[in-house]
Amino acid sequence: MHYNCLIVDDEEELSKMTAEYFNMFDVSTAVVSSKAECFDFLQKNDVDLILLDINLGDGTGFEVCKKLREEMQLPILFISARQSDDDVLVALSCGGDDYVKKPYNLSVLLAKVKVNLKRLEQMNPTIKETKSEDKESEILTLDASTLSALLDGKRIQLKAKEFALLDCLYRHKNTIVKKEVLFDEVWGDAFFSDSTLNVHIRKLREKLEDNPNEPKLIKTVWGTGYYLEMK
Repeated sequence: MHYNCLIVDDEEELSKMTAEYFNMFDVSTAVVSSKAECFDFLQKNDVDLILLDINLGDGTGFEVCKKLREEMQLPILFISARQSDDDVLVALSCGGDDYVKKPYNLSVLLAKVKVNLKRLEQMNPTIKETKSEDKESEILTLDASTLSALLDGKRIQLKAKEFALLDCLYRHKNTIVKKEVLFDEVWGDAFFSDSTLNVHIRKLREKLEDNPNEPKLIKTVWGTGYYLEMK
């Protein structure tokens, strides 16, 4: 079967309530409560997006995320009662696309999920538009079908949020993109934290730049935003 969302959380009452709420708004959602159940579920079903808790009875969400990233690039949003910045950074570094702290607001969480699902739905039309308009430069091409970039002939695999961020910068290349625009277009939330944006920019630079500390592609305009410099 196909589901829009899979919740992986050992707080079964909360996750079932969340799934019921999502299903009311036509976001088909299933629930599992452990690492083993997650992998077993994904072998038998297709999923667009995963909400993943950190503390699981038979492992951690970090372990699950790392394993999933070896095989798929679907959006993974961590949901956790752990509040420290270190946990957020570990979650994003191991492959997470977002971090939502518990207790969460159901309507806000649903909005975040819908933003990610809408972006996935728009991927294929974006690809067609890209091909018809020959959207490419001498050094960089984006491929939404595989969430990857082709840089000087080398294919670079990106995570969903990394691709969305690069795509936004690409569409506004050689123009300063304010942080507020990036928050709105990539996360759908103009009040998202600067630290999350900075982590994703850093990850993009590590994948695209020869020297991430002296970027030649993704430039910072301090206090304002970023721009993608293309010849």
